[in-house]
Amino acid sequence: MGSLVNLKDLSVEEIIEILDIAEEFMAGKRVDLSDKLVANLFFEPSTRTRYSFEAAESRLGCQVLSFAKEASSMLKGESLYDTVMTFSQYVDTIIIRHDQDNFYEDLVGNIPVPIINGGDGCGNHPTQSLLDLLTIRQEFGKFEGLKILIVGDIVHSRVAHTNIEVMRRLGMDVFLSAPPALQENQEEFVDFDEMISEVDIVMLLRVQFERHREKLNISQEEYHKLYGLTVERYEKMQDHAIIMHPAPVNRGLEIDDSLVECEKSRIFKQMKNGMFIRMAVLYRALTRGGLK
Repeated sequence: MGSLVNLKDLSVEEIIEILDIAEEFMAGKRVDLSDKLVANLFFEPSTRTRYSFEAAESRLGCQVLSFAKEASSMLKGESLYDTVMTFSQYVDTIIIRHDQDNFYEDLVGNIPVPIINGGDGCGNHPTQSLLDLLTIRQEFGKFEGLKILIVGDIVHSRVAHTNIEVMRRLGMDVFLSAPPALQENQEEFVDFDEMISEVDIVMLLRVQFERHREKLNISQEEYHKLYGLTVERYEKMQDHAIIMHPAPVNRGLEIDDSLVECEKSRIFKQMKNGMFIRMAVLYRALTRGGLK
């Protein structure tokens, strides 16, 4: 019925269709969904995801209910399920970001309106991956055969987990580089310096030093030297290669401050694309899956 919680649930054709409708909105497509009411339930801090959803809702003409946990009955012990079920009695679709992996498992199929996953724990971030794919397609016009190097906190990154699966499914070659403490055992990891001149896309991930400082056992300066996109590494990139980052960006840590807005950077383009992708995802949900 238009829910989107995990990109694994979508076929390649459905993914491409969402990218296409996002580009239609980017080109000026207008719809009037002023009769639709959307609830935004964000249980984690967010800038890009939350406010790009709000911008998308506004551009589609939707009415919006915004949730504040600190002013809700959850402080009285109400469960996530009951909170979401309550909102479903009032609105046409619900967007949820939560720190629990796969929070949606008890919701989809039971909640009577579409659920859109705005990010779950370390698990999935489907709309972020879709905006990444849109940015890549705009740049290269294809996915098949492209090489991407994803660098950083692989094990805790919902962005990485979603991108690795869908990008491989679309025919991309995905390479990973990370400190040993942030690697996943089932994946193979490559040397950043050896691979950077071979790939079309370098994607940096935010390092969550507030959570993993002791586990990493290195300073921010050491991390930047070993796993950050420095000017020296930038100069090794192919002429056509681009830089991506899901943000928020720790300037001078994952990427040198001078490179955040350099010629190869598509970081702010990703952010803009996020609004159009979320318009497409909302449109899909609010028209019960029919991209008309």
